Amino acid sequence: MTALPAGLTRPDYGTATLADVLPGAAAALGVDVDRGGLPADPLGLTAALAGARRVAVLLVDGLGAHLLREHAALAPTLAGLAAPAGDLAAPCPSTTPVSLTTLATGVPPGGHGVLGFVTAVPGQDRTLNHVQWADDPDPAQWQARPTVFEQLATADVPVTAVAPYAYRGSGLSTAAYRGAGYSGTVGAGDLAAVVLQSLSLSPTGLVYGYTPELDLTGHVRGVDSDSWRLQLALVDKLVEQVVDGLPDDAALLVTADHGMLDVPAHTRVDLDEEPELLDGVALLAGEPRARYVHAVPGSAGDVLGAWRGVLGDRAWVAGREEAVASGVFGDVDPALAARIGDVVALARGPWAITAGLSEPGPSRLVAYHGSLTDAELAIPLLLARGRALG
Repeated sequence: MTALPAGLTRPDYGTATLADVLPGAAAALGVDVDRGGLPADPLGLTAALAGARRVAVLLVDGLGAHLLREHAALAPTLAGLAAPAGDLAAPCPSTTPVSLTTLATGVPPGGHGVLGFVTAVPGQDRTLNHVQWADDPDPAQWQARPTVFEQLATADVPVTAVAPYAYRGSGLSTAAYRGAGYSGTVGAGDLAAVVLQSLSLSPTGLVYGYTPELDLTGHVRGVDSDSWRLQLALVDKLVEQVVDGLPDDAALLVTADHGMLDVPAHTRVDLDEEPELLDGVALLAGEPRARYVHAVPGSAGDVLGAWRGVLGDRAWVAGREEAVASGVFGDVDPALAARIGDVVALARGPWAITAGLSEPGPSRLVAYHGSLTDAELAIPLLLARGRALG
């Protein structure tokens, strides 16, 4: 297996990653899900959730484990919860569409095919932005892996996904949340209320909740900002309300999809100012800390050499075969491999690969994620148990 450079870590799929959360919760509810050969419950959630007949899983977008520890005083409820399995790892790339689908399917990105924030659509000379995705490509075909939600529903365990109204019916929601009923929300307070209401509707079941505001605030204002700290305090109040309202026989798991870090102006490489990096490039995908580069036929070797030469130790730059062999995506289905770039560039340290002219919006952000540094990869798994469970 290809070694990664210092400062980047390969997610240990099937041991302690985001992919292992929902299968463990399902096992605690008496359902073994198909994970393509990965262990059913490597996190030991069957024991941690023992006695729970209803389980809520709340994913806080952008709540990195290190950020939470650094700001524990602002989040006393979160800081006071149990940590049944220590820190987990986000998948690669450590970005929301990849993470949400990894959580929902219980398999690594190489098995479900949502392999980046933006990926190429093979054979069509275009890219797909997974957060702007509607119905092209067809979500059921683009992400064909059965979700944990579907497998729970087949076993007659009620499942509800609670997330913003704006995401209802999107391609990503359809691909990731298939099998769950979707309850739309309008903010943190409403999310807490709907999660608790959903838990109360059945004597057994799984409720999944998602809140995006912490991540959005971090991107726009930075994680070293008063705005981000205020948003963290609001997340803590949301969790406090859910914990206080848990049914006696219910449990709550809180996790995240990735961490993030501020990227100052002097550690950014702007592709539009480095024409050598665009020579021979047919499509540019990914995002500033996790780039996929698709080359004009016959130019992959030249593109790889140019990216390695210009970026040096600011990123791990690998060809597709090397990146797949490294295991960062888990086992990659050969039918999905073309969604990964001919060249993969994962940022090291505080660097980002922006594109000020062609991607002005993303290039103006303050904080980023996507690569495999500890700040991005380490995510919490926290537990609260209802009063009857001790």
